[in-house]
Amino acid sequence: MREVNFFHVDLNLLKLFDALIKERSVTRAGQKLGLSQPAASRGLGRLRHMLGDKLVIPTAQGLELTPRAAFLSEPVAKLLEEAKQIVAPSTFLPSEASGHMSIATTDHMTLLLMPKLLSKLAHLAPNLNLEIAAPSGDNVKLVAQGEVDLAIGVYNKLPARFHQRSLYNEDFVCLVRRDHPVLAKHWDLECFIALSHISVIITGHGKNVVDEALEQLNLSRRIAVRLPHFLAAPMLVAESDMILSLPRRLAYRIATSMPVEVLELPLEIERFSPSIIWSERRHNDPAHIWLRNLIIEISSKMN
Repeated sequence: MREVNFFHVDLNLLKLFDALIKERSVTRAGQKLGLSQPAASRGLGRLRHMLGDKLVIPTAQGLELTPRAAFLSEPVAKLLEEAKQIVAPSTFLPSEASGHMSIATTDHMTLLLMPKLLSKLAHLAPNLNLEIAAPSGDNVKLVAQGEVDLAIGVYNKLPARFHQRSLYNEDFVCLVRRDHPVLAKHWDLECFIALSHISVIITGHGKNVVDEALEQLNLSRRIAVRLPHFLAAPMLVAESDMILSLPRRLAYRIATSMPVEVLELPLEIERFSPSIIWSERRHNDPAHIWLRNLIIEISSKMN
């Protein structure tokens, strides 16, 4: 068998071959590809040399395919279609999607966003699975290393080639058990700092924003319990006299299912914005764009 150097093959000739198969005319095949009749004839000559076969034979009824041309017609057409899919802009059809998408986020963002997201996925992309990754600090490293598709949290500074989109504005309130003695008292900052507190620091290190705000006033509070989980803390509140400061939306969500009351935080703390973050490598991925937009849509409708 004659050996052909693949790197010397002109793949454009396969487009001419496919056009010849469909048109059964060198002239019409050339016109389909924007070639003159002489250029198409020269192309046919190179194509015959490349494939080692006459490919088409002139007859009174037009060009007739040789057995080799007939055999190659389907695989060449398939090859060109696959090549077109490689270079053409990819599309994402949620209803036909499968596999899984992964998100790294905190327990409280999981509670607020994921139920609605799962409901949307079940309706729009029923075969697409969702994975909530085990947290790793602020989760930025998980995104940078490609271990997750995106992360949701509060971020002040991100590495280069990262993208970020704010989801909503948030502030803090307080949570106490439903029959807490403080509910019968005048509620102010003095009353607030006199209580025993639960402090949640998701990353496991650094200061809580409440303590930073108190320091600005030369005040402090007693922290009876420190933990990294927002969703475990309300359970401790419900069975003790401790108080917990937490995001407003989360507090009101918890208050619908636990014996706790929400109080306004008697301390001025700058509002914050949870964000969705992703790396440059996924920025133009149609599936990723669709998921990001879905999360942004859901967060825009949160009360």
